[in-house]
Amino acid sequence: MKDKVIGRLIKQEEKRQRQGLELIPSENYVSRDVLDAMGSVFTNKYSEGFPGRRYYGGQVNTDQVEQLAIDRAKALFAADHANVQPHSGAPANEAVYHAWLEPGDTIMGMELSHGGHLTHGRPGTISAKLFNFVRYGIKDVETGEIDYEAMREMAIKTKPKIILAGFSSYPRELDYDRFAAIAKEVDAVLMADMAHIAGLIAGKVLSNPFDHGFHIMTTTTHKTLRGPRGAMILTKGKVSNPLKEVEKTVENLPTLIDRTVFPGLQGGPHMHTIAAKAVAFYEAAQPEFHQYCLQILANAKSLSEALMKRGFKLVTNGTDNHMIVCDVNASFGFDGSIAERVLDRIGLTLNKNVIPDDPLPPYRPSGIRLGTPAVTTRGLKTEHMEQIAEWMSQALKSRNDEPTLDRLAKVIKDFASGFPLPSDR
Repeated sequence: MKDKVIGRLIKQEEKRQRQGLELIPSENYVSRDVLDAMGSVFTNKYSEGFPGRRYYGGQVNTDQVEQLAIDRAKALFAADHANVQPHSGAPANEAVYHAWLEPGDTIMGMELSHGGHLTHGRPGTISAKLFNFVRYGIKDVETGEIDYEAMREMAIKTKPKIILAGFSSYPRELDYDRFAAIAKEVDAVLMADMAHIAGLIAGKVLSNPFDHGFHIMTTTTHKTLRGPRGAMILTKGKVSNPLKEVEKTVENLPTLIDRTVFPGLQGGPHMHTIAAKAVAFYEAAQPEFHQYCLQILANAKSLSEALMKRGFKLVTNGTDNHMIVCDVNASFGFDGSIAERVLDRIGLTLNKNVIPDDPLPPYRPSGIRLGTPAVTTRGLKTEHMEQIAEWMSQALKSRNDEPTLDRLAKVIKDFASGFPLPSDR
């Protein structure tokens, strides 16, 4: 690379990833094939519109690539339609809101500190300025049970147009049938933001919201899906010309959403990213992906048990998915930002995170969030989770002991170097 500065930083990042262990549950490692597609000549092509309906010429290959991505996504998730153009999860959610709602309409989503996402109504976001968000949360932090009765009462009172199931830091599985019953009672559209667990749904180890009456599913394409950084919107309903006006009905949701993505919110799609999404969907359809997803869950359960055995206080006392949230303030007497920094120092990367009704501010919250998708991609098994928990315990208990942290950093570097990145293969 002629740009020596960027070239050096790329090499340094490769080294960091190779010599450490990635425990952030929203991150993963992609295959060499996904990387190759991302860096392909499709980055040169402008493709405003949809397959067969473009505003530029020269689309013979881009149309095939996008249609493959669409067809593979539909097959993975049992959807009637897929829009694979959203650049990331936030604009995918925004597209759904704008497709179905008018300014001032009500959306019901999960409280942020209880596990929800910024796009589910956090004050200060664009969506929160345009729409009225009401929130549900956990009834029992020890089990993670959602307060479905309070949720139902709020829905009857506020009449949300969309009821949103989904999370960014909730370690249990949602009861989609309870969501469906409440939505039916108040005539709301059911939307699932499955950004974190889409791969586990595609791998058929967690429930698919479409099997429980949901109308819409949004997801990122990285995280557990192991694709490029991007997103998509999956829907049930009939598909028509996405560039024509249609009546606002549930049956027309695919077309309403297509029109909102383009020309409503985005211009030209990133065709190199869509090519990489198609590759990732192909990989997720292979039998070994199911085994990978099973291993993610087994590793997460093993890691959560190993942490609790060492005195870590876990939100909901365990996990049903790939994710663990730990109250380090209760466990060790300091905030999550300190824990994040100490663990990063020894090569274990995770993120500080709020806990339900956190008494501390978001920039130094009580908790940390970690998960097993990336280390499972590297090839780690349940027997390795005990060691990770032990390293975490030693580091946090010795957070001011530089010799101990130096020793742990070397041990983890040597360990991680024995597990290649998928792009090395």
